[in-house]
Amino acid sequence: MNPDAEAEEHVLDRVPLRFLVGPTASGKTGLALRVAPAIGAEILALDSMTVYRGLDIGTAKPTADERALVPHHLLDVADPAEPFDLQTYLGLVERTLLELESRGKSALFVGGTGLYLAALLRGVFDGPPSDPALRAELMERAEREGDAVLHAELAEVDPEAAARIHVNDRRRTVRALEVWRQTGRPMSDHQSQWQASASPREARAVIVGLELPTEELDRRIHQRTGEMLGAGWPAEAKRVSEGSGLGPSAVQALGYDAALRVANGEVSAADAHGEIVLRTRQFARRQRTWFRKFDIDWVDPRDEDAVNAITARIGSAR
Repeated sequence: MNPDAEAEEHVLDRVPLRFLVGPTASGKTGLALRVAPAIGAEILALDSMTVYRGLDIGTAKPTADERALVPHHLLDVADPAEPFDLQTYLGLVERTLLELESRGKSALFVGGTGLYLAALLRGVFDGPPSDPALRAELMERAEREGDAVLHAELAEVDPEAAARIHVNDRRRTVRALEVWRQTGRPMSDHQSQWQASASPREARAVIVGLELPTEELDRRIHQRTGEMLGAGWPAEAKRVSEGSGLGPSAVQALGYDAALRVANGEVSAADAHGEIVLRTRQFARRQRTWFRKFDIDWVDPRDEDAVNAITARIGSAR
């Protein structure tokens, strides 16, 4: 979809577009709580996992006390068992922005999901139209042979897409294979072209990113993971598992599988800590790869003047 197609009627084309982004554990939440009031904004989560109710500790969701300081939106809007996709997120964004606009308020998008950032600024990559017969064939194979078999097949033809898609996410795996079968090109190639195409909406957006040396970010990830496990993450994972469970989208939430194994006595907290830290570091590097596709003003969150620098830059958005 071309974001210019609805230029006269879409709220994203008339409101200030302000973003505070960065990899996980870079300090976005704390800084956003100070920047948002300074620019008269409320916070919209730019995060694909904090949308789920009950996934609090493991997603580093802002606490109730933090949300009491600044209104937050797009948190706790879906049950973990429900599928939640990009189009659903964009629909919620539109409704939220219209509501803020009616109250004379603006938004500050805060988070680290690069796909959401790209879609808000560049539109949505739709790919070729779905082929019902091909999709039915792939879905039948997934049911008969198992999700892991199709995911392994995807890894052979499109390793980049397979790395992003959880092995149990049947819908996205099937769609990626469908695009490959239809076009002879990996979905990641199509998406790369889409991600590289800037738009007028992006040209007027202000994006500030938090940048830390890799060693410092790794240290923060290590420390925060230990704090999250100590704060009850395993019990949270068990509650979700015994409740609605994790659906095809929420199952991609980082670390919940390891936290659940701790709760079930299958692994030690120390072993889970090491596993989660490794996967989180890998995830942070993938986030940085996404951010390189955008024109971002980088700020070191450790700087004494970081709040003023971010506020001045983001406050200039019109």
